[in-house]
Amino acid sequence: MFAAPPEIGTKVFARLPDHLRVTKNAVVRYGHVRDSRLEGPSFDRDGNLWCVDIAYGRIFRISPDGEFTVVCQYDGNPNGLKIHADGRIFVADYKRGLMLLDPASGAIRPLLEFSPLERFRGLNDLIFARNGDLYMTDQGESGLQSATGCLYRLRATGQLDRVLDNIPSPNGLVLTPDERILYLAVTRGNCVWRVPLDFMDNGAVSRVGVFIQMSGGTGPDGMAMAEDGSLAVAHVGMGTVWLWNKLGEPIARIRSCAGLDTTNVAFGGPDRRSLFITESQTGQILRAELPVAGLALYSHR
Repeated sequence: MFAAPPEIGTKVFARLPDHLRVTKNAVVRYGHVRDSRLEGPSFDRDGNLWCVDIAYGRIFRISPDGEFTVVCQYDGNPNGLKIHADGRIFVADYKRGLMLLDPASGAIRPLLEFSPLERFRGLNDLIFARNGDLYMTDQGESGLQSATGCLYRLRATGQLDRVLDNIPSPNGLVLTPDERILYLAVTRGNCVWRVPLDFMDNGAVSRVGVFIQMSGGTGPDGMAMAEDGSLAVAHVGMGTVWLWNKLGEPIARIRSCAGLDTTNVAFGGPDRRSLFITESQTGQILRAELPVAGLALYSHR
């Protein structure tokens, strides 16, 4: 449908050191032994990159020079991670629900374990709006065989709304600069949905559609929004992050210099023109220099 876009290369920014890689009683995933599974990158105001290890319940802080520190390890499966404007760290945990981490002490506790009617199926990712509302995906084991994934909004007031409940594997999510549209990665459908928030009525949405249809790999995972409305989409299983303009046209392919499991992305660097990519297959953080600047998140407003 489109001509192949130009490619942008990546370099290794940081590698999970050997002493932090789990080899004894390691998790086996899809027939492969996994010594880690990195996800959920987010920057704090001091320039540290935070990420999670889904497989072993760890949360890392990575210094600007690439040094890993284990801030927290607990009985859970942390996945998405976002930082509040007040510095608190919110974690979408597949096993435990929505967790709250104190970055200073490393203490973590459950904040929300239930949806209005039942336990979450398995939270995946999250994003803050400018007013402090928190959108989060509840993926569980949903897919084309069972389109039961949900999109929730936790209002700053504490009210929880179920926005959508018919999604085959909801994953990463971002808001456009004007916050009128939420883009939602639907992994097992291999596409990105457009969720118009300006049509919301009492917490419900209408006119949801497909913004980008992808092919190959496993599907879209984490995403990040640029200031100009461009969208960076991590295509897990393809070793690629695609950069799409606000019309949905591919403008760059950012190719992994390591493995194929490009799971999530975050803009960083002094001008937010560097894209940091969690590459879960090899336990590394990759970096690419982009022609667009990332949108400032709630943590930096």
